[in-house]
Amino acid sequence: MKKRLIVGITGASGTIYGVRVLEMLRELGDIETHLVASESVARTTSEEGGRPIKEIEALADVVHDNRDIGASIASGSFRTMGMIVTPCSVKTMSSIAHSISGSLITRAADVVLKEHRRLVLMFRETPFHLGHLRNLTALAEMGAIIAPPIPSFYHAPETVADIVDQSVRRVLDLFDIDVPGIKRWKETPQ
Repeated sequence: MKKRLIVGITGASGTIYGVRVLEMLRELGDIETHLVASESVARTTSEEGGRPIKEIEALADVVHDNRDIGASIASGSFRTMGMIVTPCSVKTMSSIAHSISGSLITRAADVVLKEHRRLVLMFRETPFHLGHLRNLTALAEMGAIIAPPIPSFYHAPETVADIVDQSVRRVLDLFDIDVPGIKRWKETPQ
């Protein structure tokens, strides 16, 4: 069976993170990507000077409509490695924390948690208030991995792309996906 990974992209700032996840996985070629994007992604990516939504969708193997809560990824019997939500908006994070499955992104995330698969949320809000922290704590207690795209600098980034790529590679590491170019502390780059 081919490995499958669900990629959720929400309308939070930072759609480049989701795009780079899809690009890196496409380059590897051995993982089937299932993309589900919220309705606000098109606007956010446009305002951030990113790609049109159709170009983002073209990077995925399978594209699901966020309103289709009956899609394959909404069922636990559809086997996946798990799910990355990047960037993850406050609304999406809060809905997942409270098991509110009003969209395919939140339904798929809920299924990933109930099946004890890996759920990684690149939560894109700062600063956090107490409500955010409580919801993030609840998600961590449920088994989600909270991985805000906070940059590291030990790899001596020279561009914003270097920072984004390192953050994405580290998130893919959480799924044991080896992506060339990752720079690890005190190791020679792959």
